[in-house]
Amino acid sequence: MGSHSTVWAADHEHDHDDHAHDHGQDKDIYAGYFDDDQVEDRKLSDWAGDWQSVYPYLQDGTLDPVFAHKAAHGDKTAAEYNAYYEKGYQTDVNRIVIDGDDVTFYEGDEAHTGEYIYDGHEILTYEAGNRGVRYVFEREGGDEEAPKYFQFSDHAISPNDADHYHLYMGDDRDALLEEVTNWPTYYPSDLSGEEITEEMMAH
Repeated sequence: MGSHSTVWAADHEHDHDDHAHDHGQDKDIYAGYFDDDQVEDRKLSDWAGDWQSVYPYLQDGTLDPVFAHKAAHGDKTAAEYNAYYEKGYQTDVNRIVIDGDDVTFYEGDEAHTGEYIYDGHEILTYEAGNRGVRYVFEREGGDEEAPKYFQFSDHAISPNDADHYHLYMGDDRDALLEEVTNWPTYYPSDLSGEEITEEMMAH
């Protein structure tokens, strides 16, 4: 467990300046600058809870202030940021519940629950020069319709309770590591769209 490799991925502008953590010493790590020996394995319990996709809030305009805010500080227009995140957040999995080793994926009216085991972490290097860690879990039981693999990215590289995360889901472990343009993003289900918007702009 814990073996990792370096994967060169496509240009990854997704640098998460929209929700930087408060703790100063983590800023470099959060931005993707760290040493291999700082990376530690993590348990599924780091992501335990009931989570909602932010994609519906992009679709209904709730997140528009986030894109306006980013445009005021970044190098794209609000419409360009909207299009970028539209591709990033797109998913049919509108809710995820993580309880023990069981993960339930809600897609419309359907729910599929798989039992997952840890399958190590992978360190990815992006063309921009920063890096990221994917924590990989493999289905070892439960519903066949649940993804064979999923990979968390939440900007932490050691045990830490996630406050949001990006999830890469599918049946091909290696192909998921190459995915850098679609990163379905989840926040706690008890947050309103307005609260999520505030959190994204809080830095």
